[in-house]
Amino acid sequence: MYSLSQVRKGLKIGRSNPAIFGRELNRLYYSRLDRRSYNPDGIDVLSEDWDNLLILDACRYDLFEQNNTLSGQLERRISRGSHTVEFLQGNFANRDMQDTVYITASPQFYAQREQLDAMFFDVVNVWIEDGWDESVGTVLPETMTRRAIEASEQYPDKRLIVHYLQPHYPFINAPELNPRNPYEDVHSKADIWGELMEKKRTVAPETVWEAYSDNLRIALPAVEELMQTLLGRTVVTSDHGNMIGERSAPIPIREWGHPPGIYTRELVTVPWLVYDNGDRKEIVAGESVAMEDDVSSDVVSERLEHLGYVE
Repeated sequence: MYSLSQVRKGLKIGRSNPAIFGRELNRLYYSRLDRRSYNPDGIDVLSEDWDNLLILDACRYDLFEQNNTLSGQLERRISRGSHTVEFLQGNFANRDMQDTVYITASPQFYAQREQLDAMFFDVVNVWIEDGWDESVGTVLPETMTRRAIEASEQYPDKRLIVHYLQPHYPFINAPELNPRNPYEDVHSKADIWGELMEKKRTVAPETVWEAYSDNLRIALPAVEELMQTLLGRTVVTSDHGNMIGERSAPIPIREWGHPPGIYTRELVTVPWLVYDNGDRKEIVAGESVAMEDDVSSDVVSERLEHLGYVE
């Protein structure tokens, strides 16, 4: 199944931690030895029927089903990624989307912009400057809703994609599960998923699940406000799920977080909530007005590290 060089690479990784070795073997299995850059069994979100797409980052289906308070018809879908970068690659790469405005709390699109070569009518990077809450190390959901409403008023004839960060780590009401002091030591590489995966920390899965659930519950009122404001068909979904200590496959290690290239049920099954509010939009494409934001690489790296994207 694996080439000799790939097995040697995995063995080298696994000398320090067998779980990381198992993760690498699982990734090679799902990616067909790195021949897949995303999950081909997932849906193409741009081909689905919606006027507004609200993305709750890292929200797996069962989490949403248990905590949902939003109106609408709930279904499930399979995502093209187990990681935001894969989701972006699988849905947006090399595509002309000049009928769509992307409002995002995540720095990943900006970080991957050259590789993606995606063209939106406009991109609103809320995570830059005043959109970023330094006390928590994320963009709060109410900030996203406010910026999305502003964009809907500015671009009433465009599809909107609004990418919230919650329920993604860091946990707003559980700071004990977040990096100890992220702004004092931004290069500490301390994130809850890595610590749990490498057995550097012991936390009950139930404790992590509650913090993860609470992050979603915190976001839902802001999402509801936006749903009731936006006209047309709004879909609430996610880019990928998250593992909370469940057994992965085919190597049955306990997995934490949302590593790329691993397509377990928990990682790729996402909610798809459809809500109609008034008449459908009349969508019109136009020449892109997106301007390149000038953000230092240090700021981008710092934001990603606070969100648990560590190397």
